[in-house]
Amino acid sequence: MTISDSFPGFDDEPLPRAFHARSTRSARARPVLSRPDHRLRKRYAALLAAVLLPAIASAAEWPTAPEASATPVTAQPAIQRATYTPSAWSQPIHSDADDHSAAVDAIGGPAAEPFRSTGSEIDRARAEQCLTMAIYYEAATQPDDGQRAVAQVVLNRVAHPAFPHTVCGVVFQGSERSTGCQFSFACDGSLARRPMAFWWDRARRVARAALAGFVYAPVGLATHYHTLQVHPAWENSLIPVTVIGAHRFYRWPGAAGQKAAFQVAYLGGEPAAAPNPRALNPAAPSYADPVALARAYDASLPAQAAPRGPPAARAPAATAYAADIQARGGDALFHANNLPSGGEPSTLLERSGLWLQRP
Repeated sequence: MTISDSFPGFDDEPLPRAFHARSTRSARARPVLSRPDHRLRKRYAALLAAVLLPAIASAAEWPTAPEASATPVTAQPAIQRATYTPSAWSQPIHSDADDHSAAVDAIGGPAAEPFRSTGSEIDRARAEQCLTMAIYYEAATQPDDGQRAVAQVVLNRVAHPAFPHTVCGVVFQGSERSTGCQFSFACDGSLARRPMAFWWDRARRVARAALAGFVYAPVGLATHYHTLQVHPAWENSLIPVTVIGAHRFYRWPGAAGQKAAFQVAYLGGEPAAAPNPRALNPAAPSYADPVALARAYDASLPAQAAPRGPPAARAPAATAYAADIQARGGDALFHANNLPSGGEPSTLLERSGLWLQRP
């Protein structure tokens, strides 16, 4: 059966080319999914239903507002962040304290005297910078007590005559050599690392407190320390004080470790807050061996402790006179030989110099 049989007037001519093209494009725009695509769609639909149906079923139980909840909603307390304050130091001693000897450790000895800064503003800035560097590079990740202990050792050295009398001088002592630094960070290249702001600010707060007069008493008069991973040759010759963080602290035996030795007054004069210029032929450091340093201090004590009384009496030197004066009697001419002598004091003068009880 053709189109002409059903509709008279139409013949069996082929469809126009444009209509045929449109029909072909329309068929291509609606592709029929294959059987695997239908299966994948069904799996996605089943998975989505498994996730959404339990949530929709329990939606009626959800509170629409805090007031609709069965139990009252209480506000959670804000997190209290620990802030650093100098008063949190272990056994703090400020310069205003009446008795600094009250904080005494059985092994570490009496606590050190508070640091008193009498220098200029430049001295204060340099001292703070150097002490912060020592705390940061020696104990950046140590607990607060570990950083305070390092700061106290630096200030103990400043007050001892065996070390430089400035903070920067103590921190960078020996940095003119490739080896021999008293603090290893000044020689081992640690200063090439840029400090992290958070840890640097923490170390600076400890340095400011120490320079303001706060004393960390548990280390006493310790002047040396080392990490627990090393064992220097001098550790058995010094007196161990305590272990704080990753450091073990020591003080000198004998007179060098007594409180009377830590009497050097700080007068400022801070050098630049940087390592010393490298020397071409540096001399052997006299401070490399702490035991020898303590012995040298003890040997110098007798001369320092000599009594400062009046000079010993001595016979006066003979006076040389001219020939004519010597012929007339010499020194005897100048002696008073005609003064009255003997007799009793006058009764008018016997009460001279006494306080009169009655007028």
